[in-house]
Amino acid sequence: MTDSKQATGVAPRSFNWKPLVTNQSSILVFVIFVLAAVFTVYSGGKFWDIAVFNNILTDWGLVVLLAVGQTFVVISGGIDLSVGSTVSLSGVVAGVVMVNWMHLDLSVSNEAAIAPLLLALLICVLTGIAVGLVNAFLVNTVNIVPFIATLATLGGAAGLAIIWSGGMPLQGPNFYGLVNPIVLGGVSLSPFSFIVLVSTITVLIAGLFLHRARFGLYTYAIGSNAFAAKAAGINVKRHLTWVYAVSGALSGLAGMYAYTRLGSGSPSSGAGFELQAIAAVVIGGTSLMGGSGKMVGTLLGAFLLYEVQSGLLMVGMDPNWKQVIVAFMIAGAVGVQGFNFSQRRK
Repeated sequence: MTDSKQATGVAPRSFNWKPLVTNQSSILVFVIFVLAAVFTVYSGGKFWDIAVFNNILTDWGLVVLLAVGQTFVVISGGIDLSVGSTVSLSGVVAGVVMVNWMHLDLSVSNEAAIAPLLLALLICVLTGIAVGLVNAFLVNTVNIVPFIATLATLGGAAGLAIIWSGGMPLQGPNFYGLVNPIVLGGVSLSPFSFIVLVSTITVLIAGLFLHRARFGLYTYAIGSNAFAAKAAGINVKRHLTWVYAVSGALSGLAGMYAYTRLGSGSPSSGAGFELQAIAAVVIGGTSLMGGSGKMVGTLLGAFLLYEVQSGLLMVGMDPNWKQVIVAFMIAGAVGVQGFNFSQRRK
């Protein structure tokens, strides 16, 4: 009897492992599980605990907001170094309004804290948008390259945060309950807290805009070739203004996140977060050349950063090694990007 494959003349196809092996998100998922297993073994099983994952997700929830905004900017061909300072500035501005102007303190809690919470949220987001619009003005109108433009606003926002706070945290109403695990019907939804849930929903919405909306299509087009995008009828400067405004808004939201965790607006609450946001974006596979990247990669990259940090603490290593490991992770991520690019050129 003639073999059916021979009869049809179709040669059997073997499974192609190459896309899976070279896919950044697949690699990140594999690394996350491997590190979880390693940290669990070396911590005597302590790493595989709900409380540990609650801490990881709580840290992840802040930096992922910055990383998502950074993803839009990097895909568009730019970079935003001001996101960390925007976190500090937005939290301080909210603190100034609530503490210095409205004279609210720790006695405000529970239902009475809802109005101050919404006010602080609005102030933080508006402050972030203001910084984003300044960045857009410097890039689009003054024609300063994004690296220098956002470096300037990084220093300016950080300085204003110190000046307006007097260098001291501004402690206002108590929002600590938002950091605790969600409880529904007497059942704890740990490791998810309200602020982590808000971050997750925000990230999902941003992902839909990036991958399913015209906004994302324009962002990819501008990052790939701004001249071609302009020739195709895209208002490049207007769209970049939106991109930087979105990054600023998400940074302001992260400022409210930090305010909630700390219970105060601190001028140092966002220090160094711009580097972690960029690291999450690069590790997630977004090209610093612009025009390519996926939101899921950014989410995994941000999670990996804090998995490493928590894992090092659990196994008793010096936490300063985190910076060294993150450096190798960034180098490895860029190396994978270079390998994929060279394969596409062949």
